[in-house]
Amino acid sequence: MEATVPSPVIAAKTRELCLVIAEQPEFAGIRTRIEQFSGDTEARMQFELVNRKGAMLEQKQQEGQELTPAEIGEFEQLREALLANDVARGFLEAREQMVALQEAIQQQIGKTFELGRAPTPEESAGQCGSGCGCH
Repeated sequence: MEATVPSPVIAAKTRELCLVIAEQPEFAGIRTRIEQFSGDTEARMQFELVNRKGAMLEQKQQEGQELTPAEIGEFEQLREALLANDVARGFLEAREQMVALQEAIQQQIGKTFELGRAPTPEESAGQCGSGCGCH
């Protein structure tokens, strides 16, 4: 299937939407927390360690192996230490907010494709998750 190039009008409106998103104070806060995390070696290392350990435990479970209380305890300690780091916690919260915003926008676009027109506020009600800012 060949990718279609959006019409100039769609491209311009998409850019306009992107500019509006980027101008929102909430978005600036999200970007700031992500940049702080990117510049904090300790926070990044903690995050990577928790991710690696979590993936290892998940793989072990998928292979039908039981997790030991020591493994679970170690993971919980690593996770708690990560969440105690203000920069890492800010990054995780910012990432959740960014995903919620992306999902809310994608749901609106999906509803437009489904209906063949822009959804009314009533048709859109209750479609987005927490953190989208519409409630």
